[in-house]
Amino acid sequence: MADDHIRYDILAQEALRGVMRKVLAEVARAGLPGNHHFFITFLTGAPGVRISSRLRERYPEQMTIVVQFQYWDLKVTDAGFEIGLSFSDVPEKLEIPFSAVRGFYDPSVNFELEFDVKTELSEEAAQPTAAEPTPIAIVTETKPTSASKKKSAEAEKKGPAADAAAGKGADVVSLDAFRKK
Repeated sequence: MADDHIRYDILAQEALRGVMRKVLAEVARAGLPGNHHFFITFLTGAPGVRISSRLRERYPEQMTIVVQFQYWDLKVTDAGFEIGLSFSDVPEKLEIPFSAVRGFYDPSVNFELEFDVKTELSEEAAQPTAAEPTPIAIVTETKPTSASKKKSAEAEKKGPAADAAAGKGADVVSLDAFRKK
């Protein structure tokens, strides 16, 4: 296999992060439309993440936030976003670079993006080789059967992690499927 000097895997990840960036910028400008809301999972120890020591102690590796009803001061830049959220009735300001985000999920339309996140310590070890390309997954909605609608509704109440356990159908597309062999 030829060396990928263009690094399509990195370009694709950045393009997908651009989708998240554009959606959050629109929400910062106009608010959440309809029933849309987001679960955003990020690495708390990634470079540029700024959260309180209290939250860092509670979530030493990763954290999932919900952007739905009670958030404030959402500001989006090219590099990341800032948001105000309340944790156990304690207001907190979080600064999250897009490069720290592992997942972005909108359960109202069953749209999910998953990202490969590099940390400073694993940067060199995590570099993909030609033998092991970095997969990128885009999960899109599939129509549930009437028998699985009840399970899907229960799983949505529990959050995105429960979707897989409840058997909620989704199509995962990996860029590996389109690579020439």
